[in-house]
Amino acid sequence: MSRGGEMVYIPDDSDFSSFRDQCENLEGWHCRYNKGGVTVWSQGQEESCTVQKIKTRISCKDVPAETLYDVLHDTHYRKKWDSNMIETYDIGRLTVNADVGYYSWKCPSPLKNRDFVTLRSWLPLDNDYIIINYSVKHPKYPPRKDFVRAVSLQTGYLIKANGTSACILYYLTQVDPRGSLPKWVVNRVSQFVAPKAMKKIYKAGLKYPEWKHKHDPEYKPWVYPEQNTLPSVSLDELSVQHADSLENIDETGLSEDHLNMSDHEA
Repeated sequence: MSRGGEMVYIPDDSDFSSFRDQCENLEGWHCRYNKGGVTVWSQGQEESCTVQKIKTRISCKDVPAETLYDVLHDTHYRKKWDSNMIETYDIGRLTVNADVGYYSWKCPSPLKNRDFVTLRSWLPLDNDYIIINYSVKHPKYPPRKDFVRAVSLQTGYLIKANGTSACILYYLTQVDPRGSLPKWVVNRVSQFVAPKAMKKIYKAGLKYPEWKHKHDPEYKPWVYPEQNTLPSVSLDELSVQHADSLENIDETGLSEDHLNMSDHEA
């Protein structure tokens, strides 16, 4: 997502508009899965040496758009529904609608667990919401020996209101998990993982209002920036995380069937 590939920047209106277009436009996308209200598309060749873009859509009945937006922001609630997550936390804020955060998740043996450091930005648009991120380097959060540092080239959500009590969720991602996995394995497995991940988010949306009512219901710094107590981060502290600058870990003992067990949500 970074402009020119080198400079870290905070997404602007044109980036959000471009992301929305990618979610809603089907030209150049190939449908890989369509079942139970969930559709998965890919862009690019499955057998190629590059990581495909994967796009998923799910209709969320009885979950308003603003509720799903809260679910995707609320790191405390994520611990309740994201069973693959090891740890997540916000590192610091850049602006009222952009921050830097850390996320790590479990992978099936013999894979090493993965982690990200990403710049995330969000924008409410009338009754719709967009959240997007891409990987950055922060000097105080370098790659760790117990994780493989993965790279989000572009990941995000578009939440479209569908009436007052329902919504449609799009999830678009292009993530390089690094290690020595063949890209075709990553591409194929991503298509299995996506429907599972979307259903998890939908179920989390159904349960969130009751949970939030009992857990600091007025605290929503993504809606009320004056509640944000994170330290400020300067763009000058960050640089773009390039996949080819990271160490490749040998994980050739992994079978494709084994990989299908993972259902990580980025």
